[in-house]
Amino acid sequence: MVIRRSWPAGDTARWCGGIAGVAVLAGATVMLVALIAAPGSWLVGYVSEAGTALAPWATAYQWGLLILSAGVALLGLALRPWSRLIAGLLGGAAVFAATSGAVPCSRQCPLPPYEPTTLSDVVHSGASIVGMVLLAGAMSLVAASAAFRPAARRLAGAHAALTIPLGGALGLIMLLVGRGSAGAILERIMLAVGVSWLVGTSLLTMLRISEKRSLRMPPRSPSSPQTSRA
Repeated sequence: MVIRRSWPAGDTARWCGGIAGVAVLAGATVMLVALIAAPGSWLVGYVSEAGTALAPWATAYQWGLLILSAGVALLGLALRPWSRLIAGLLGGAAVFAATSGAVPCSRQCPLPPYEPTTLSDVVHSGASIVGMVLLAGAMSLVAASAAFRPAARRLAGAHAALTIPLGGALGLIMLLVGRGSAGAILERIMLAVGVSWLVGTSLLTMLRISEKRSLRMPPRSPSSPQTSRA
């Protein structure tokens, strides 16, 4: 007879949370390196331009975004015991982020109504926007949910308070002004805020589960006296 040992849900969430934080940080680092390695100043243009066909590190950028999206999905699995809705939002954000990485935009990532665009430009930009909206929704729900500890709620609230107005301002700039330095700076700040929330929430998830496990461990019983053999 084969006896299977089940993997406790707490261990699953702990591992998912830990790997999620590492994946998000690693993916964001690869994307940053690809962005800095691109010709010209890395503070000019859209971040996605580092993944276009002519960019020197385009493949690295795309893989970095895919790794980051995998981390977002794993964080959703880690948070599923507390909220399936938040897990679903993070899962959706991961899918759209992966789509953004798999479908790169053309040179300089043109957007309507100021520049002629291709189908890949529309798919890429649309997936990026929807992914960030879902991520902001997950932040807001964590901040408002009593299922999470105060530290996680405060972290999510602070990041949502930054992400939502930054996203709104960036959307207006893209619609009314188009490509420019102001939109480039806002986009980089918003992405940095999103990455910091994902990594911070992953760490808090691991700490919470570790604390629960330590509280549930039975106290050690005093050692029994040794008996001598007859």
